[in-house]
Amino acid sequence: MKLLIIEDDKNILSFLVRGFTESDYSVDSAEDGEEGEYLITINSYDILIIDWMLPKKSGVDIIKSIRAKKIKTPVIMLTAKDSIDDKVSGLQAGADDYLSKPFSFKELEARVEALYRRLVADGSNFIKFKDIVIDIEKKIVFKDNQKVILSQKEYDFLLFLIKHKNSFVNKFMIEEELWNDEEFINSNVVEVTVHNIRKKLGKKLIKNFRGLGYKIELQ
Repeated sequence: MKLLIIEDDKNILSFLVRGFTESDYSVDSAEDGEEGEYLITINSYDILIIDWMLPKKSGVDIIKSIRAKKIKTPVIMLTAKDSIDDKVSGLQAGADDYLSKPFSFKELEARVEALYRRLVADGSNFIKFKDIVIDIEKKIVFKDNQKVILSQKEYDFLLFLIKHKNSFVNKFMIEEELWNDEEFINSNVVEVTVHNIRKKLGKKLIKNFRGLGYKIELQ
């Protein structure tokens, strides 16, 4: 899962980046609103975590701006404002969730996971197709009722394809999503990951078309 965190408090930002990175998320960050909005417009993220009070452009203004541009990425707003009116203002601007400071990292991570489940599996904890069941909350995959062990990258790759179900994703998009924070990756890392998933879950699960990319076809 790829996150963008926009937060001007360096201590909070460092804490969040470290926490999510250690939990195997891919994380970008920005310390002001203009830089944050620029990153949103040039990259693809699964979840945005945006502070309300930011230099140059506020979190609310960022959300209004990206929603006007038809960018629908789920947003969790962080703020010291905790009145009902403030919460309503943030949600009306286009935020999907709201967390008042101070907060626990575990609660924020749980809210991120909940939004991601809503994004990938229409709010359910399970994705079911053919003979495969994915428990998103526990990050467990079953095939024919038998647990299948996937590496973190294989699991993330599988969910990325499911999120873009019935559409092609090319090699660049996959590398950007799963390996963008790594200084060096093997040129065939995508092909190797696809091979490993097919070996564990079936040769016909992931389809690839030369020049177009990879996709999973779901009804």
